[in-house]
Amino acid sequence: MAFIDIIAAKKSGKALTEAQIDEFARAAADPGTPDYQLAALLMAIRINGMDARETAQLTLAMAKTGDMLSPEVGGVPVDKHSTGGVGDTTTLILAPLVAACGGKVVKMSGRGLGHTGGTVDKLESIPGFRTELPEAEFLRIAREVGCCVVGQSGELAPADKRLYALRDVTSTVDSIPLIASSIMSKKLAGGAQGIVLDVKVGSGALMKTLEDCLALARAMTDIGRRAGRRMAALITGMDEPLGSHVGNALEVKEAIDTLAGRSQGPLLAVSLALGAQMLLLGGVAKDEPGARGLLEAALREGRGLERLRRMIEAQGGDGRVCDDTGLLPQAEKATPVLAPQSGYLARMDTEQAGLAAQALGAGRLTKDDVIDPAAGYILFKRVGDYLREGEPVAELRHAAKAPSGEAARMLRDSLRFSDTPPHIPPLIRARIAPDGKETQ
Repeated sequence: MAFIDIIAAKKSGKALTEAQIDEFARAAADPGTPDYQLAALLMAIRINGMDARETAQLTLAMAKTGDMLSPEVGGVPVDKHSTGGVGDTTTLILAPLVAACGGKVVKMSGRGLGHTGGTVDKLESIPGFRTELPEAEFLRIAREVGCCVVGQSGELAPADKRLYALRDVTSTVDSIPLIASSIMSKKLAGGAQGIVLDVKVGSGALMKTLEDCLALARAMTDIGRRAGRRMAALITGMDEPLGSHVGNALEVKEAIDTLAGRSQGPLLAVSLALGAQMLLLGGVAKDEPGARGLLEAALREGRGLERLRRMIEAQGGDGRVCDDTGLLPQAEKATPVLAPQSGYLARMDTEQAGLAAQALGAGRLTKDDVIDPAAGYILFKRVGDYLREGEPVAELRHAAKAPSGEAARMLRDSLRFSDTPPHIPPLIRARIAPDGKETQ
């Protein structure tokens, strides 16, 4: 089957056959297939879409290009996936908290994509931390510690690993079929039996509207249930960075501060909501109030932070960062960003704010770029706060040669002010429960 014929079919708006989709997945996993052919088909899919059958078939085909794990971890293996955002460090908080409550978290995460941060990049800012582990070691740590977070291995959904990198540099990130099949192929291959989806909505999300987010959540939960997995989804807001720290080492610091009880706010709230769903799907708790109670006790008693330390050390990292975050990479320079006018911070173009961190070196412009783990910024204000002109709204952290002036301009330009307090929508906009029931 000629690959160019598959490109031509989708370019013309035709639904691909099962054989064509299987060939697409096979070709993506084959290093001999040129990037430009895969990129052409990705763009055709982005423009013309895929129906539910095509999306489900692509998901299974990509999963089957590599190993399919059946984790034996002493309990129900659970996982969580976020569609990406800015300052979204929930994995580093909820994974150890869930483990401290008796859950078993087996998680494969990705690197930064577009303006969003990647969990693997964040973890690799911890000195010595290994995100590439043999399967046996990955499962042993999940069994003994209760949580293990690694990068996607070459043996698991290799077709997706290549397509994921290409989507970042071909402007094909924001496609529901490509997002759903990418996420769920890794989850099916990874063997988690309970999967919680955090689908972001707002100016900093891949999907900007609630309607699109629900369509994506429905597509992914449908794929998972067809494969025999327990599924739940939350639609959560990304109209401003979820945490106050944006950048890899900075976000690790905020996760540690949160687990140590030094930081609260939206980041913790979303982490607890997602963690509760993981405990429900894993059979650790019978209802949501009970699940939240378990998580809050683990947080209050410091067991979540201790579990993070154990995971870091088990994966070769320096666990002392849990006591001294100064051991994380530190930037050469700190540059304040001042409010350009007085008024209430009414809203933020969060995608622009994410690109400001990327400009400092916290993210990638091409798949081969090397990131600066110390780069990023700390926000001092959130939407709804009142600022006076010239008051610090953030502080950039960066290398001496980084374009800090450009990043400061981008961050300032992302801010919108008003004379009256703005309406602040709820963090959780909608839910798809394990039984499939939707609420908004």
